[in-house]
Amino acid sequence: MEMKPRRPWLPYLALLSGILALSLSSLFVRWASDAPGTVTAFYRMVVASAVFAPFFIHEVQMRGLGNARRWLFLPLLGGAFTALDHATWSTALHETRIATATLMNNLAPLWVGLFAALIWREALGGRFWLGLALTLSGATLVLGSDFIYRPQFNQGNFLALGSSLFYAAYFLTTQRGREHFAALVYIFLVTLTASLVLLGINLGTHQPLIGFAPRTYLAFLGAGLVSQVIGYFSVAYALGHLPAAVVAPTMVAQPVLTALMAIPLAGEPLNLTQILGGMIVLSGIYLVNLSTPAPKPARNATTILSEP
Repeated sequence: MEMKPRRPWLPYLALLSGILALSLSSLFVRWASDAPGTVTAFYRMVVASAVFAPFFIHEVQMRGLGNARRWLFLPLLGGAFTALDHATWSTALHETRIATATLMNNLAPLWVGLFAALIWREALGGRFWLGLALTLSGATLVLGSDFIYRPQFNQGNFLALGSSLFYAAYFLTTQRGREHFAALVYIFLVTLTASLVLLGINLGTHQPLIGFAPRTYLAFLGAGLVSQVIGYFSVAYALGHLPAAVVAPTMVAQPVLTALMAIPLAGEPLNLTQILGGMIVLSGIYLVNLSTPAPKPARNATTILSEP
């Protein structure tokens, strides 16, 4: 049984680490410019699966899966949602502007909050909705000012919008799945499933899987090790201790950090409007966390991570 961390700040630290790692995702996709988005997503999942495999095997040998076997459909479902999220989002990054694709993908917190309130009947007060509104509007200022003044709903925009729905579905599935699986066990099953789904997508659409420039393979490796291994494990751990309705809105900080990283890494400086938007995002995140009850520990799960 997974116990509540004796260091209550640990889930928040994991969430911060996940946000930092995931903030590089769009840059890795852009750096792999000669590869289709679905191929970049496939290699990202393959690399992560290879890293997580030894830990998964060790955990299963030491503790087994026990009653968690009956819940295997949750990580498999989470993996399918992850594959569809990355397939649509990575493709959108090649067909529309990075700011637009990132903004629309990060509409996921809106779907998570609505689902939690309407379906799970979670009590989300006025401060939550105000915080969520501030977070989304701030992200819009940072990343979507050009989209506001010059709307362009092309195929890439629709793909990015669709990815936000799959992203939200992953959050909601993972909140339930982490009640029954250790973080590394859960995320391995997710990434392995996503790899297989993405392989099927690429084979079905006749995408090339080899023959790219060395820089592209380095981008594949970076996407797998940084964005997937560090990013998704950290977020999966956080979701085991924090409600999805807190984690998902906080993740909107990811595109803000992406914009900041783009200054030195992609030569895209921030203007005053974007800086103001970043401050609004932080204010919204603060309100969201204030409005949410204290996190509950995950139930019926074992964990590989030491919690002394």
